[in-house]
Amino acid sequence: MFLALDIGNTNITVGLFGMKNGKVLPNPLKVWRMSTVKEQTSDEYATILMNMFFYLDFDVKKVSDFAVASVVPSLNAVFEELVKKYFGKKIFFIDNKNCVGFIFAKGNSRETGADRIADVVAAYSIYGGGCIVIDFGTATTFDCIDSKGIYMGGAIAPGPTISAQLLNLKADQLPRTEMRKPLKSIGATTVECMQSGLYFGYVGLVKELIARMKKEMEVKHIVATGGLASLVASEIKEIEIILPDLTLEGIRIIWEKSNDNNKDL
Repeated sequence: MFLALDIGNTNITVGLFGMKNGKVLPNPLKVWRMSTVKEQTSDEYATILMNMFFYLDFDVKKVSDFAVASVVPSLNAVFEELVKKYFGKKIFFIDNKNCVGFIFAKGNSRETGADRIADVVAAYSIYGGGCIVIDFGTATTFDCIDSKGIYMGGAIAPGPTISAQLLNLKADQLPRTEMRKPLKSIGATTVECMQSGLYFGYVGLVKELIARMKKEMEVKHIVATGGLASLVASEIKEIEIILPDLTLEGIRIIWEKSNDNNKDL
C-alpha cells in the first residue's frame, strides 16, 4: 500500500492507497485527518497513525511507500524520522524539482507550496489545461493552469477559519464563531452578523477572483478542494467540480511519475 500525507498548517490529511503490480491505484481506500501540532514528536505522530490503522483493520505492515506534500518545514524531519524508525523506509517530499513533466511559468516555481503543486498536477492530469483550482484550507489558494498546460500562478487569500479567528482576537466584543451559511444576509444577533459577513463576504471574494482570472486566461474547468469546499462552492455556480481528495491524488501522481522516471535512468 501507498501512504500520501498532506501536511498543512491546521490539519494533516493522510490518504491510504492500494497498489497492484507496483502501481498505485487511484482514489484512496481511506482518508484520515489529524491536527497539526508542531511540538509533537515522531513517536506521538506514529502512535496516532498506528491507531488509525488498527481501529479500521488495515495492516500497517503492508505500507511500502510514502510521499508527502508539506507546507510546515519544521515537521519534515519529524515525519522523515517516523517513516525511517517505524517502517524502515525513505520518505518522498514533493517540491518544484521532482514533479516530472510539469511546466512552471517563469518566476514562480520556487515559491509554490507543495500542496499547490499537488493540486495543479492532479487537476491537469484529470482535466487538462485551462483549469482554475481553488483549495479552501487555512489559506484559500487559487491556482491557474493555462490551455498549454503551463502553471501560471494564482492568488492567496486568508481562509474563512483564519478570518473568523482574527475577528475574535482583534475585537474584544466579537465572540468566536464558526463559518456556516446563514439563513439571510441581514443578521439579527452579533453571531448572525458575523456569519453573514464571513460567508457571503467570502463568496464574494471567490466570485470576484474567478471573474478577474477569466479575463486573463481561457477557463474550461474550475475545481474546488479543501475542507470548506462543499460549503462555499454550493453558492458559486462557476465551481462545477468538487474533489475533496485532489491534493492526495496529486501526491500519488507525482510520486508515480518520479518513480517511473528514476527507473528509466
